[in-house]
Amino acid sequence: MNEKKSFSYLASHYRSSFRWIATIFLIILVLFAVALSIRFGASDLTYKGIWDALFHYDETNSAHVILHELRLPRAIAGLLVGAALAVSGAIMQGVTRNALAEPSILGVTAGAGFMLSIAYAVTKAPDFSTLVLFSFIGAGAGAALVFTLTAIGKGGITPVKLALAGSAITAMLSALSTTIGLKYDVAKDISFWYAGGLSSIQPIHVQVAVPFIVAGLLLAFFLSKSISVMSLGEEVAKGLGQRTTLIRILCTIVVLLLTGAAVSIAGIIGFVGLVVPHIVRAIVGVDYRWIIPVSAIVGGCLLLFADILGRIIMSPFETPVGAITAIIGVPFFLYLARKDGRGL
Repeated sequence: MNEKKSFSYLASHYRSSFRWIATIFLIILVLFAVALSIRFGASDLTYKGIWDALFHYDETNSAHVILHELRLPRAIAGLLVGAALAVSGAIMQGVTRNALAEPSILGVTAGAGFMLSIAYAVTKAPDFSTLVLFSFIGAGAGAALVFTLTAIGKGGITPVKLALAGSAITAMLSALSTTIGLKYDVAKDISFWYAGGLSSIQPIHVQVAVPFIVAGLLLAFFLSKSISVMSLGEEVAKGLGQRTTLIRILCTIVVLLLTGAAVSIAGIIGFVGLVVPHIVRAIVGVDYRWIIPVSAIVGGCLLLFADILGRIIMSPFETPVGAITAIIGVPFFLYLARKDGRGL
């Protein structure tokens, strides 16, 4: 008996040590990605120039202006958008127990993009605060449409039915957005949002969106223990004293905050929320107190490297980061769909 306890203790200690080592390594990797994102671009900056720009800013120096007005906001946005999308996907997968759940597949990002096209059609030149508001409304409407369409069908809600309904709603909303763009002559304005990218990030975008993303991430960390219990199933969660309805509402608010803010500054970037949580579960296990923070780190890292790759492969032109994440995510999605959404 004592031998079993000793083995269990050693196994638990090993898992905990591995998690910390992996997390520290991932944090270092994120810092490296941020440095690369700031360093390379249409005009490369030297590390000495970056240091001077950060601590001895000179507005007459073009390199300093590029760093403060373009590179730094872009790196921060990439980090936060990746974290927001990855954590949204982790929450959706945990609460719905659906391995295929993620914002772009379940219509959340398409709904946000559709409302952004409405904003451009109505106001022609909306300010950024208006775009954020419309993005939040659209994210909620898109998710509601998908879950309603799935729930009224025979057999109830299943992972594959959610994915199919999400694909149908996404296609419909994308077609409607294109129609609105052509009808009201704003197709060029909304094309950026559907391509998904970080090339147009400005300091104002970061300033407005950061509070929403940070608030969403903090609330996600606060709910992580409850999400772990919810991932065990509705009946088990109720048996353990969880207020499941309240937790679902709070998790929905978090997903809408994170996804709405992410789409408002970077457009529709798919599959980050699908791929990252599965990778993270393979590293840290099924405890959402680890999955949520590590997903934020890996999501930010993935999007930064995808953005860097997008600048390189067709230089001097940029490939939209949404195209890079799709190349990674589509095979992963097909693999999970073939398993009928099992895997959580």
